[in-house]
Amino acid sequence: MLESFSQLNPIMQAFIAGLFTWGCTIIGASFVFFFKSVNRKVLDVMSGFAAGVMIAASFWSLLAPSISHAEENGYGGLSWVPAAIGFLLGGVFLRMTDKIVPHLHLGEPMEHREGPQTQASRNLLLFLAITIHNIPEGLAVGVGFGAVAAGISEDNTLLSAIGLAIGIGIQNIPEGSALSMPIRADGNSRMKAFNYGQLSAIVEPIAAVIGAAAVISMSAILPYALAFAAGAMIFVVVEELIPESQTNGNSDIATMGLMVGFSVMMILDVALG
Repeated sequence: MLESFSQLNPIMQAFIAGLFTWGCTIIGASFVFFFKSVNRKVLDVMSGFAAGVMIAASFWSLLAPSISHAEENGYGGLSWVPAAIGFLLGGVFLRMTDKIVPHLHLGEPMEHREGPQTQASRNLLLFLAITIHNIPEGLAVGVGFGAVAAGISEDNTLLSAIGLAIGIGIQNIPEGSALSMPIRADGNSRMKAFNYGQLSAIVEPIAAVIGAAAVISMSAILPYALAFAAGAMIFVVVEELIPESQTNGNSDIATMGLMVGFSVMMILDVALG
């Protein structure tokens, strides 16, 4: 199966990987059909776990390859420049998206909604918040597979990209349920809550294709693109996931969830990459 997958165009590989991560979100959102609610402590552990996965992925799957690629392509002692620039631009991109798109973070009252003023419902604002965060995840997957076409140690790059997709998929399962459950708790039908949860990740295969296509068409941007995805993901972690997990009296167990998530992603990347 791996051999057949490796023969596909990197853009198709990225698309399939994006469908996989979306599918994991669908699995998480489907929990709403089997459970009436999710304990707050469980949600905080889920947020911590997702944060750990994204932090580890940002370094091992994105920043380290960015610096390595720059070293191999003439940057010499300035191999840190693309990583630093791309990382900061990723954070700026998410910050600007936060300013442009109205949204509401999970667990926050309506008066804490961010972005332009709108009459949009609470459900839609929660949906938009999660969707914003899924964009850098999709980009990261796409850039990873685009790196295969750029010829960076091809076999290892493919395995590392697969590991990144698996790691993001794993953390998408609790993320899907973390959105669908509160929407159900607000009195909406299970089907409506499920659709909000699963559709929040529909941007991932789209962003994956965009990331892969951009890197393939402009291979010179690869180290910047890798770091860009890392910066965007770290912005999400620090701006939402960690604060969400730490403000409900479950800080210790949420922190342990983060450490487990970090370890899982680290093992995946090192073992496969």
